[in-house]
Amino acid sequence: MAVVHPAPRSALLEEALGPGGPIIVFDHVQLAFDDKIILRDVSFTLKTGHTKIFLGASGAGKSTILRLILGLLKPDGGQIFVNGERVDDMSEDNLMAVRGDLGMVFQEGALFDSLSVRENVGYKLDEELNWVRSDADARVQEVLGFVGLGEFIDRRPSELSGGQRRRVAIARAMAAKPRILLYDEPTTGLDPITAVTVDEEIIKLRDLEGVSSILVTHQLRDAFFVAEHTAVRQGQDIEFPKASPEKCQEAEFIMLRDGLIAFEGNAGELRNAAQTDAYIEAFLS
Repeated sequence: MAVVHPAPRSALLEEALGPGGPIIVFDHVQLAFDDKIILRDVSFTLKTGHTKIFLGASGAGKSTILRLILGLLKPDGGQIFVNGERVDDMSEDNLMAVRGDLGMVFQEGALFDSLSVRENVGYKLDEELNWVRSDADARVQEVLGFVGLGEFIDRRPSELSGGQRRRVAIARAMAAKPRILLYDEPTTGLDPITAVTVDEEIIKLRDLEGVSSILVTHQLRDAFFVAEHTAVRQGQDIEFPKASPEKCQEAEFIMLRDGLIAFEGNAGELRNAAQTDAYIEAFLS
């Protein structure tokens, strides 16, 4: 398949390379597997401390976006920047340094059943980053406390509920203090009440820790909850009120269709678009 390469320095690229530029940039990214086109021409930016929520039909390329950010896939065309570093043509050795600032929460949690919660959460600190054991233990206790699971530190994943396992997965992803978290269907298979507890952890990390995030989901309830709520400290407690219109600007939806971005905007704009776009209306109904 012939690939049309973009101009070397597009306006989007100029923004990415400028001071204070977006933390993630896709600039005219294209990808196909044999004759199947996944992404035709995808461009977007993620600002520091903001959230992008990807929607779309199965096979639309949502999870592919995450794999491209991690460097697990290489695009056929276009450019991808993470923290100002171009990753689409980066060697595996250099990608390891970039991935150090990325945390990934997989669809089913992907915990090691043979390890304790402490060992799961501290795995990267112990095995990849070689943290001093006392420092690693302190960090594990800190992040488990953040997700409300400090008392479960010595349990095995099999002893936890589905929602608790997802929260352990979030704790593991944040243990090394990444500035970017990637979530791939983190609430799939959970009941609505349990899913909200996972949504709240995503919001807490964004609003209280300043973590930038990309959320891939087909669960509209969870997508809108993350987009329209904020985390606020009230003494020793954390509450999740509805976000102000200004705060809602920090969470944007991207809907993929036929390899292109069919919509990009906040929750209110997405609802308004459904009134005039039959595809969006059908997706949201």
